[in-house]
Parts: sequence; C-alpha cells; structure tokens
Amino acid sequence: MDRKQNGGQEYLLNISGLTVQYKTDDAIVHAVNDLDLKLGKGETVGLVGETGAGKTTLALSILRLLPERVGQIVSGSIQYDGDELLTLPEAEMLGLRGKRISMIFQDPMTSLDPTKTVGEQILEVLDLHFPEMTKAEKNKRVDEMMRLVGIMPERKGNFPHEFSGGMKQRIVIAMALVAEPELLLADEPTTALDVTIQAQILELMRQLKDQFNTSVVLITHDLGVVAEFCDSVSVVYSGRVVEYGTVEQLFKREENHPYTTGLFNCIPDLSDKQPRLRPIPGHMADPRIIQKGCCFADRCEYATDRCRAEQPRMYVRDGHGIMCFRYEGKEG
Repeated sequence: MDRKQNGGQEYLLNISGLTVQYKTDDAIVHAVNDLDLKLGKGETVGLVGETGAGKTTLALSILRLLPERVGQIVSGSIQYDGDELLTLPEAEMLGLRGKRISMIFQDPMTSLDPTKTVGEQILEVLDLHFPEMTKAEKNKRVDEMMRLVGIMPERKGNFPHEFSGGMKQRIVIAMALVAEPELLLADEPTTALDVTIQAQILELMRQLKDQFNTSVVLITHDLGVVAEFCDSVSVVYSGRVVEYGTVEQLFKREENHPYTTGLFNCIPDLSDKQPRLRPIPGHMADPRIIQKGCCFADRCEYATDRCRAEQPRMYVRDGHGIMCFRYEGKEG
C-alpha cells in the first residue's frame, strides 16, 4: 500500500483543505477552515490553540465521529496510510477505529461506562477487533496492558467509580492502546489532572509510544507539554493552522506568527520582572462569520488594511510555515 509522499517524505496521516461545519437551527458554525496537517510514522505532533479553535473537531473528523445531522465535512481530504478516509465505507471505518486509529477523549469520567468493570471495557476492544484470539489470550493481554499503565490486574474487576481521576485516565489509555494502534489521537489527556499525575501520564504515553512506534496527535493548551512530548507543532486559530514547524523552530521564538507570540507571552517567566502577564487582546473570531481577511486581524497589533481584506497564504522556510503577510518574501 502506497502512502502519500511529498519530496520523499512518507506520511501516515495527510490532511489537506479540510473544512468542517456544524449546522444548527440558528446558524452555520465554521469549525475547521481549509486546514492542512501532515504526520509521519512514529512522529508526535502537538495541536495548540484556544478553546473553540477546532482541534477536537479535527480529531473527530479523522475518525468520522462528528455529531450526526449536525457536523458535516464540507470539503477536503483525510488520507491515512494511502486510504481516503472520507470515502471509506462505514464497515471499514468500524474495523479501523480502535484498532489502527485510537482516541483518548478529554474527560475520562465520561469516556468509561459506569455499569461495566474496567477489565470488561478493555476486553471489548479485543472482542471487536481480534475475534480469532482465545478468551485466555484476551484476558492475558488485558492483564499485560493494565500492568503497562501501572494498575494491578487484580483490579480489573473494579468499576470506574472505584478509581481516582488519574487512574481513570490510565484505564482510558489502556483501552486506546490495547490493540497497538498506528495512530493515537490524544485530546487533552492531562488537562483535568494535577501536575504530578500529569507528568506520570505523559511519561507513560512516551514509553508506550516508543514501545509500539505509535504516531500521536496531541491536542493541548499547554506549550510546556508540547515542548516536553512533541516532535513538531501546529498552532491552530479559528479553524486554521496559522503556524507549523518543529518544536525547536517554534520555541526559538526568532520568528513566530503573532498569535503564537501571544501564546508565549501568556506563559509566566521567572526571569521577567513584569508584574502582569500579557494576554492576547480581544476574543476569538465568531465562528459563525466567515472572515474575509486574516482570521487573527482583529486581535493583531501588526494588522493592516491588507490583512483585513485578504487572507494570507502559508509562507514556508526550512519546513517552518507561518500564515502572515509579515513573512512574505522570507521563504526559502
């Protein structure tokens, strides 16, 4: 099976021109707008942006799990290992979800069935995707997975309410990885956890990623998590990727999109004696309104009349892309 290639680079996941809308009785919400994203085998990309930027919608679109009759993929392409997911029959998508592509949802409290034991819920993945395995083999695999995430197999007969928040998240990770997927979509897997447990979960995900050579799309608000865990970064604003590059390229802070600069300015700096942080002014653009020019123009200190009238393209240099007119002519 041929994968999508670009200059010799093979991509496990190649998203181009993706546009997603939510249609309600009151309005059409433009959640994702002409978004591009590429991910190589074994690579981890961080999706960073404010709430409402379209990050979770992107992940749900990959799995084709948008709300029925409300969420709609209007245009674009999502190629996975050479297959176009948007035209793949639903029967084949059922075989792909949970086996080749898994997702860790944001809230473990709502990701687990309170009426079933955690062992039963991990076992369900194997029952669905590996019917050829014997019951003993499946139970052995469940035990191994629970040990990997740091929970004793003796507790597989417990129900979700008998575990702490951090342990619930470990169970959700076990469910997502028990089938050894090629791609893991992690939607803010540590947001609701304290700093100590957050570090443990990230270390666990790193170990499992290395063990199974899993590619990861990590959705997060935390630039510190991105610096620690990811190989590359895509900064998402108003449903668009406004900047992408390696972690080193973005964190050098030599050249960044104004929105990325605003995100960095919101991080406390112990070496900076300023009494207050510098928040990004204004509010995110109304997703019900299609922006004529740059989606960030209303909040950008560098915005010109051209920015408000014309949508900038992505200017790329050395694999670092910035969607801003200030970088016009700096490509190479």
